[in-house]
Amino acid sequence: MRLDLRELIVNPSSRIPFETELDTERLDFPSVKAYLSAPTAEGVVCSEAGVLHLRGTVTADLLCTCDRCGQEFESVKETDVDAVLAEEENEDNPDLFLLQGTEIDLQELLSTCLILDMETKFLCREDCKGLCPRCGRNLNLGPCGCEKEIDPRFAVLEQLLDKE
Repeated sequence: MRLDLRELIVNPSSRIPFETELDTERLDFPSVKAYLSAPTAEGVVCSEAGVLHLRGTVTADLLCTCDRCGQEFESVKETDVDAVLAEEENEDNPDLFLLQGTEIDLQELLSTCLILDMETKFLCREDCKGLCPRCGRNLNLGPCGCEKEIDPRFAVLEQLLDKE
């Protein structure tokens, strides 16, 4: 979706609200199995001291796979967006989003913000215990029957303990 900012450029005291759904084609993450609904974004573009700001929120309902235990879980990702819009590139500030004439491509801008804010590791919960490295049991469901593996460097010390 392209947002025309001509009115805001001519009348700096105005505000341009927006509400849109994002296309998930560019939003491909290894641990995200599916989007339960299309990610949505809403916000406003306004002018502050001659600088155009886009502020809003992107919300995505995700079906994810835990990176530790492999369980599927649902998650809601909310990303706050505060972007500065510019007519030309500025080497001093690479965080600017460029206008295309008097328009901005909301799809590209909002997708980029969501991608940059996405977690690098998806966990079903913060204290996820993962899988047993020997038998593969999900340790969140309880302990497995495996004996604790001893570091081979300490095997000699264990032999000393066994003699007593």
